[in-house]
Amino acid sequence: MTQPKALAIINEVRKAIIGKDTVVCKTLMAIVAGGHILLEDNPGVGKTTLALAFSRAMSMGFSRVQFTPETMPSDVVGYSVFNKEANRLEYRPGPVLSNLFLADEINRTSAKTQSALLEAMEEGQVTVDGVSRPLPRPYTVIATQNPLGTAGTQPLPESQLDRFMLRLSIGYPSPEQEVRILKQTESRRPLESILPAATLEEVEQMRREAAGVHVADDLYRYVAELCAATREDPSLRLGASPRAGGALIRACRASAWMGGRDYIVPADINLLLYDVLGHRVVLEPQARMSGMDSHTVLESVMAQVPAPRLLK
Repeated sequence: MTQPKALAIINEVRKAIIGKDTVVCKTLMAIVAGGHILLEDNPGVGKTTLALAFSRAMSMGFSRVQFTPETMPSDVVGYSVFNKEANRLEYRPGPVLSNLFLADEINRTSAKTQSALLEAMEEGQVTVDGVSRPLPRPYTVIATQNPLGTAGTQPLPESQLDRFMLRLSIGYPSPEQEVRILKQTESRRPLESILPAATLEEVEQMRREAAGVHVADDLYRYVAELCAATREDPSLRLGASPRAGGALIRACRASAWMGGRDYIVPADINLLLYDVLGHRVVLEPQARMSGMDSHTVLESVMAQVPAPRLLK
C-alpha cells in the first residue's frame, strides 16, 4: 500500500508528466532519500517540467541555472560585494540556495563551475570568501544533460557523478501519450494546475521516516557483494564504490517507505540497482566496442550474486 502522502504528491506531478509514472516515482524516492538526480535525456521530453512539478507539489523553493560555457561559480553559489556605508562585505546568495535547484545542461559549463556544486551536494553548504553557509532543508539538486550533443560539452567527472543518487531518463512518450500531451498543452498550462500536496515540514518528516526503515544484515551483505562483484568484473574499468552501496541502501529505504513497508526486500534492490550504479561504473574500452553497456554488465552481476531469502 502506497504511503498516502507520497501518493498525493505523485498524483499532483502526474498532472504535468503524462505516462512516466516509473520516473515520477523514482524521482520522489530520491528526494525522500535525501539524494540528488541526474536526468540524462534528449531536449523537449519534460526534464524541466518534472523538476518544476515536484517543487510545486512539495512546496519547495525552486531556482534554476541554464549552464553555458560562460557560467561562473559565483553565478551558482553567490558572491560578496563591499558595502561602503557599512564598511564590510555582504553576501549575495546564489540560486543554489533553494530547496530544489535545477542545474540545466550541467555538461555545457566548465569543470570549475561544475565543481562549485560538489560542496552543496555533499555537505549541504556553500563556502564563499571563507564563510560557510548552510543550505535550506530539505535540499535536492536535479541536473540535466543531453547525452547526444557533445560539441562544447564538459563531461562530468566520476567524482561528481558519484554524488548523484539516481540517473534517470524520461524518454519519448508513446503516440497515445503524445496525443494527450498535445491536447493538454493546447488548452492550458499543466503546471498551473499543480497544488501543494506536502509542506516542507512534512517532506522533512517523510525523510526521517524513510531513514528509519529497517535493513536486515543479509541485505547489507547482498549490497556489499553486488558492489564487490562490479569491481571484479573484467568488463569494468571502475566498479561501484562503498558510497554507491550506501546510496543504494538509502534509495531502497525510500522505496520501501513509499510502498508502506518498514523494511526493505531484495525487490527494492533489484528495482533501483541500475539507476543507482549505472552512472558510477565505467566500462573497459573493449567491452564498449563489443556493444556492451553498463546495464548489460549489471544484469550479469545480478545473475551471478544470489539474492538472500528473507524470512518473516
